[in-house]
Amino acid sequence: MKKKSILVAAALAGLGIGAWAIRAQDINLHISAGQKPRVAVTDFRGAGEAQRFMNTFNQKLWDQLAGSGILSMVAKSVYPLNVPQQPQDFKPPSTIAPLRRGEAPRTQSNGPWLTDWSGPPVSANDLVFGYTAVQNGQLVLRGWLFNLSQADPQSAQVLGKLYFGSLDEAGAKKVADDFAADILQFFGAKSLAGTKVYFVSDRSGAKEIWAMDYDGQNQRELTHYHSVSDMPAVSPDGKFFAFTTYAQGNPKIMVYSAESDRRLPFFNPVSSAVETPEFTPDGRRLYFSASLDGWVQICIADVSGAAMRRISHVRSIEVSAKVNPRNANEIAFISGRGGREQLWRMNADGGELEQLTDGQGYVANPAWSPDGQKIAFAWTKGYEPGNYNIFILDVASKGILQLTHGAGRNENPWWAPDGVHLVFSSKRGRLTQIYTMLADGSSVQQLTTQGNNIQPVWAKSAN
Repeated sequence: MKKKSILVAAALAGLGIGAWAIRAQDINLHISAGQKPRVAVTDFRGAGEAQRFMNTFNQKLWDQLAGSGILSMVAKSVYPLNVPQQPQDFKPPSTIAPLRRGEAPRTQSNGPWLTDWSGPPVSANDLVFGYTAVQNGQLVLRGWLFNLSQADPQSAQVLGKLYFGSLDEAGAKKVADDFAADILQFFGAKSLAGTKVYFVSDRSGAKEIWAMDYDGQNQRELTHYHSVSDMPAVSPDGKFFAFTTYAQGNPKIMVYSAESDRRLPFFNPVSSAVETPEFTPDGRRLYFSASLDGWVQICIADVSGAAMRRISHVRSIEVSAKVNPRNANEIAFISGRGGREQLWRMNADGGELEQLTDGQGYVANPAWSPDGQKIAFAWTKGYEPGNYNIFILDVASKGILQLTHGAGRNENPWWAPDGVHLVFSSKRGRLTQIYTMLADGSSVQQLTTQGNNIQPVWAKSAN
């Protein structure tokens, strides 16, 4: 242990860890092209056995940064041939006296330099570089982020850090994820690594609750009721998930631990409809809708189902209560009290009602953005009944942005924890699949391919 401590201390000294710090920048995270920082990400090399995992590492690091939606990735085809691996590799060019009178002085390259990356054809604002090695049987990454607007390497360094992982493919992915998370934090963004998407799939022969990584990897069946289980909800801390199931006859809400997959007690009202569960921001209570007197109405109860009470009392369908993550007293929901189902807002006690959509078409599936300022939802406005598209409402200005435009039936939008991505379901052929996109409707990526997959919910990891 002492030997390892000495090695780590030496490595830290080599990185200059005592001197570096992430410098906070006021970067406006607009998604639109042209406003994103241009970032060059070199291909990292590994010393000795570490080189075997560099293809995995380099691809993972690139995918994490490119998929963030807030960076403009400079194509590697325009990179200089002389690529730095550590800050000591940077050597300022020399000035050579002109050969003839009247000629300008010339510069001679002595190695990589900042202007090689900040100038054409790369024209990057920031540079990511580093290397890996093996230390005490572990994969060790030494990674740097340089701000290329600075005059010298010492002032350009905004991030320099050691990362440790197991000496295998999983370890290479881990250190890439950790490094990417720190880079994104510098730019004011969040990494999606470790987040999960819960969803409903019928690929096993019945509608069951499934989960997968944010990028579609590690798809796993969570329930095995061989019935209809749908409408998943996840607690804000990612430790619990709830859903509606018909496995025992009448619909019931079930609550599970996301860490142990163990079912927790929940007392359900006897009803022909118990649906659309939603955790409160503190994770201690559940909103849901139930038919108690012939109309499906919004209710709230403790996370065990105790102390249930009704929130709405109208002769109309009211479902999908979603709590503003920044204001537990503000609820978005779907109501047919004005005729067609529309998007509404109310206080937690059911007061101060406000209709947010204009009454055209049908609205479904509201979801708050993490900052509590926007609501994504599905709407048939401008299309035949049943042909939904995804829209975003800015609650303060009431401005509405349409993200999908008739490419299949698009429903169930849900925000990623970074507030930049959305996950949604879309029927763009014979089957319905789950996709992600940026919050301007661009960079659409398909996550599922087997069976029908619907009702995605993007959540923090419980781990």
